[in-house]
Amino acid sequence: MSEQLTITINDTVIIAKQHWEDTKGESQILGVVFDVTHEQYHDIAVLLYKNDFHIQVPSKELSFQATIHSYSTSITNLYHEGEVGEFKVEFIEKV
Repeated sequence: MSEQLTITINDTVIIAKQHWEDTKGESQILGVVFDVTHEQYHDIAVLLYKNDFHIQVPSKELSFQATIHSYSTSITNLYHEGEVGEFKVEFIEKV
């Protein structure tokens, strides 16, 4: 598991505080852990529910179409001001 990484999910920039890479068959997997604030929650939830992503990681010259392979969060309700949740998402490349 590596430290901080800037990734773009569709048109949304995320700063991952941890990340890892793996493969499953022919598909690449990118896992990320990032914080989501009360203010970001709605936009991030709508983005992830689409489950159809263009993942870009400029620093690794990485770009691929993906869906969610696994997902978890430390909190399911970020509707109260000041709350921050930790999201853990693995994206798997569409082949």
